Amino acid sequence: MLAMVLENGRLSPVLRPAPAPGPGEILLQVRACGVCRTDLHLLDGDLPTHGPVVPGHEIVGVVAALGQGVGGFSVGQRVGVPWLGRTCGRCRFCREGAENLCDRAEFTGWTRDGGYAQMVVADAQFCFVLPEALSDVDAAPLLCAGLIGFRAWRKAMEGRVVRRLGLYGFGAAAHLLAQLAIAEGQDVYAFTQPGDFAAQDLARDLGCIWAGASSEAVPATLDAAIIFAPVGALVPEALRAVRKGGVVVCAGIHMSDIPAMAYADLWGERVVMSVANLTRADALDYLPRAVAAGVRPHVKVYGLRQAGQALSDLREGAFTGAAVLRIDPEP
Repeated sequence: MLAMVLENGRLSPVLRPAPAPGPGEILLQVRACGVCRTDLHLLDGDLPTHGPVVPGHEIVGVVAALGQGVGGFSVGQRVGVPWLGRTCGRCRFCREGAENLCDRAEFTGWTRDGGYAQMVVADAQFCFVLPEALSDVDAAPLLCAGLIGFRAWRKAMEGRVVRRLGLYGFGAAAHLLAQLAIAEGQDVYAFTQPGDFAAQDLARDLGCIWAGASSEAVPATLDAAIIFAPVGALVPEALRAVRKGGVVVCAGIHMSDIPAMAYADLWGERVVMSVANLTRADALDYLPRAVAAGVRPHVKVYGLRQAGQALSDLREGAFTGAAVLRIDPEP
């Protein structure tokens, strides 16, 4: 099989034998895999890797073989594989329903091989049957960009009414969340890099009531803001944009340092928090809700051998929405 392997900061095509599923695992023939900013953080060394790894954690595939003891799946069934690849089930976080914080978690495309390949092995307990209404390419970005946005959105609404929602960094996650939030009746404000008129146009096309640069004056006081861009300097800006009692949620796995800020920016019972990873419950809740709300990604499609170009284009902001690798069974 063909796999794109990341080693020493380089992503290269490698021919490998197809992996075999162990007990509790399933072997998937990969049909599509989303390209996430986390993959770019791996490439850039922001997240450390320990030896060669196949990136990719927004995987749509068809079950090719079942490992010993696997139930609930059948050969030929289409499933999705997300970022959270396995948990210990024993630590305090797993026992308390916070498996996303597991001390010994494994992560698809980081600590275990992911979906930039024709075949992948996944823990069956962390795979999900996908709604038939979603195509392979449309389903892939929902498995991380959609899920992490959904988790951040729910955290933003804990203990408060959110009518005006600001999204900072209008990429894969934000453009999916905007559709769900708008379907739920919220007013969405999209903040982009200065000069990113394509992302601003996409935001307006999707129904955001305002779109502009993060450096522009906020046109209304926000109830909550979610930061998807990995830019720590946006935290004090977002705090100044939210009302008293509002919240700023940092939704990325990596962010540059948050600069010093005046206490007045935080005062008034404003809250800054992060979200980390996702849970299986998030996926079971989100996927049908996304389908019911008509959420669909705006996608640029690449081939498997074009994974490096897709990551480069993501870095340069060369496309709006999300990128997906469409993966053929032949090399």
